[in-house]
Amino acid sequence: MKVLLLGKFYPIKGGVEKVMWDITRGVSARGVDCDMLCACLPGEFPEEAVDARSVTGCRGSKVLDFNEHGHLYCVRAFRKVAATMMSPDMIRALRRMCGGYDIIHVHHPDPMAALALMLSGYKGRVILHWHSDILSQKVLLTLIRPLQNWLIRRADRIVGTTPVYVQQSPELRDVQDKIGYIPIGVPPVPEAEQKAQEIRSRFPGKKIIYSLGRLVPYKGFRYLIEAAGWLDDSYQIVIGGGGPLKAELQAQIDEAGLADRVTLLGFVPEDEFAAWYHACDLFCLSSIWKTEAFAIVQIEAMSCGKPVVATNIPESGVPWVNCHNVSGLNVTPGDGRALAEAIKTVTEDKDTYEGFSQRAKTRYEKLFRYETMIEKCIALYETEH
Repeated sequence: MKVLLLGKFYPIKGGVEKVMWDITRGVSARGVDCDMLCACLPGEFPEEAVDARSVTGCRGSKVLDFNEHGHLYCVRAFRKVAATMMSPDMIRALRRMCGGYDIIHVHHPDPMAALALMLSGYKGRVILHWHSDILSQKVLLTLIRPLQNWLIRRADRIVGTTPVYVQQSPELRDVQDKIGYIPIGVPPVPEAEQKAQEIRSRFPGKKIIYSLGRLVPYKGFRYLIEAAGWLDDSYQIVIGGGGPLKAELQAQIDEAGLADRVTLLGFVPEDEFAAWYHACDLFCLSSIWKTEAFAIVQIEAMSCGKPVVATNIPESGVPWVNCHNVSGLNVTPGDGRALAEAIKTVTEDKDTYEGFSQRAKTRYEKLFRYETMIEKCIALYETEH
């Protein structure tokens, strides 16, 4: 059995690329032949990659070996438009390579990958991994809808990352007979007790409420900042990540007189990534739009035994990941006071808090371990094969 994962781009800059990378590495490490084909802009090829023209047929393409069973093939893109790599070389490479694979596992949304598959002449089994609907690029969706509909029909099996998203997606309403799901899995966040203690010492006597993500509108950070106004000074809200709204959010904090209760960290250095999860008392996901389809940060927090307060985003998998009254609480999106009340409910009573903490860790262990995701992917490939 040989599997090719198709879609997105290198280097890893988002959740879809990370899932593809993790699946390819994990499946191939189990002895299953599993490769990945993606596109890169000039200058973004991995330094350790070597020439791959003999395989892809494309000048300038590169290959990075994961192990004897898994390889990352990168072909050139000439431009990136609407989060999509424009790469005629992907079409050429797939036409040349596809006959060597029993299954192509294509990741959506990625119009370039879908077009390459359509034009490749591939006759084998296709698995469509539906990470999210196309939501923000309405013009793009109008243009590529015929291609997307072809891909949905062409797929032998469609999997989402949560049951909720694929069951409620309007794009998949008529193909529920071939729908399934494989939750994203991640390794547990590694221990970092010394750095976590250093972080806690910055906020003595306070409960640390942590959030992490790009400072963009759909993350709803303005409402998490509003929540600070409904919490007393025994709480410290800390938001990690950079983005275009940083100045606007800082102005909101200053105007509300919350500078002593809300901290914008900016980009979190790699050597502090784990420490913030371990240092916090609770993780808060304040996202407000379906653009947030899963939120890997939730399961990273759960792996540390941290309860989560998140939002009931309609048709999103977010409130399924954070099971209400199990791993945490989910509230109405865009409601700062509701976030604050949920935070207090989880943290003010020791026994209540410890119950949420234990159940968060158990939910991670049951559903979101990296090994579980790999095992489910291999089982899917064997079924399709």
